[in-house]
Amino acid sequence: MKTTLTATIALLFFGACTTPENNKATNNEASSNQNGKTFPEKAKDMTIYEVNIRQHTPEGTFKAFESHIPKIKELGADILWIMPMQPIGEKNRKGTLGSYYSIRDYKAVNPEFGSIDDFKSLVKKAHDSGLYVILDWVPNHTAWDHSWVTEHPDYYMTDSAALVVGKTLGVDANYYKKKGIGNLVYESDWDDIALLNHHNPGTRSAMIDALRFWVTETDIDGFRMDHAGHEIPLFFWEEATAALNPLKDLFWLAEWDEPRMHITFDATYDWELLRLTAEVAKGKLNAEDLHEHIQKDVTRYGKNPFRLNMINNHDENSWHGTIHEKYGDGERAFAVFSYAAYGVPMLYSGQEAGLDKRLKFFEKDTISWEDPGHYFEFYQKLNKLKADNVALWNGQYGGTPQKLEDGNKDVFSFKRTKDGNTVVGIINLSAKKQSVRLSNADISGSYTDALNGGSLSAGELQLGPWQYFIYTSNR
Repeated sequence: MKTTLTATIALLFFGACTTPENNKATNNEASSNQNGKTFPEKAKDMTIYEVNIRQHTPEGTFKAFESHIPKIKELGADILWIMPMQPIGEKNRKGTLGSYYSIRDYKAVNPEFGSIDDFKSLVKKAHDSGLYVILDWVPNHTAWDHSWVTEHPDYYMTDSAALVVGKTLGVDANYYKKKGIGNLVYESDWDDIALLNHHNPGTRSAMIDALRFWVTETDIDGFRMDHAGHEIPLFFWEEATAALNPLKDLFWLAEWDEPRMHITFDATYDWELLRLTAEVAKGKLNAEDLHEHIQKDVTRYGKNPFRLNMINNHDENSWHGTIHEKYGDGERAFAVFSYAAYGVPMLYSGQEAGLDKRLKFFEKDTISWEDPGHYFEFYQKLNKLKADNVALWNGQYGGTPQKLEDGNKDVFSFKRTKDGNTVVGIINLSAKKQSVRLSNADISGSYTDALNGGSLSAGELQLGPWQYFIYTSNR
């Protein structure tokens, strides 16, 4: 769940023990800790797939989703990010079914989706297929009818606590609002949730206990942390890391965009890159702005961190528009950019079928899987491209993007090299025909277009609107 507040605090964690290692060459089972690798190295070539259980199938259940796991494996995705699946609050509920991010009980399963045994079966099916499962977690707030509201009101942000914490964070106290239940407060724009106070040791202890439950009881492989740095102090994540890391080798994804998160996190959101690509699609910015961002991002974050590069997710789809609404005829060009240019790619439920509607957030709204545009084959090629080319791997395990001087500000031309593998990408990010001129020095060697066939040579190259070429070379 996204917030409009820009806060600057907190960190998250990752794990470091043992869990099955995903072997891309094996489709029926995960291998056992191959070569002793742990996260983040195990995720060096992986794609994340966000699962919206409610909308993924007509039934909207764990059992129904299980039948889709082989197809996701065939697609070439690696990590299933399951959106929150705990019971949803009824008090102040939004819409008919409510928001996934209004949690009523951290240690239970939403009965609409099935039982905890159904969820365990889903996790096992995923593991048997060579996939990992991470759970979307909501540490920042709960529903108003969570038992903690009455049993442990001290776990929450009160108006008096908000003054203290807000001052610490540099947040205007007016940001927090009273809800009328005691003196608890909630966040602006989201009145179906009560804000937790992680400065209270009891809150932190209870939250860590709930996190531990899902690791030990259901064998999940990590967490995607909602609002990871939002009013959550660093020491909470230090405590959580110390408690959870010994349990299992876990992957941690933070919905936050700040370098400090990577002290303990595997991956963070590159929110700015998402915003910039949408502006380029509108013609308000161009490829030069994307090159500049990547250069600045590597400078700020370094080469090691995994940075999530996406063109869609649950927030974007429901609140800001479908991929086609945002990127128009350039949607495939920007998808290629998200896989090849920089960072860790991710897919959202239905993206591989050309999802062309804004899914309702608080109601049932089933995804259509007809796929008339043959998007499945398109994303399958991109996943294979990433897996087969070490230059495109994540963070320190891949090659740092190098800008090619092509003489055209509307074309994103780059080269990435790692361990003898080189990938050259040329992507027209405009609705007009373009041409680029590449030098022999930039593209010396023999290259093959991995997506379309053909070879690459120096000189002038013509591109149609939104046309792209991804050339690979091993030498």
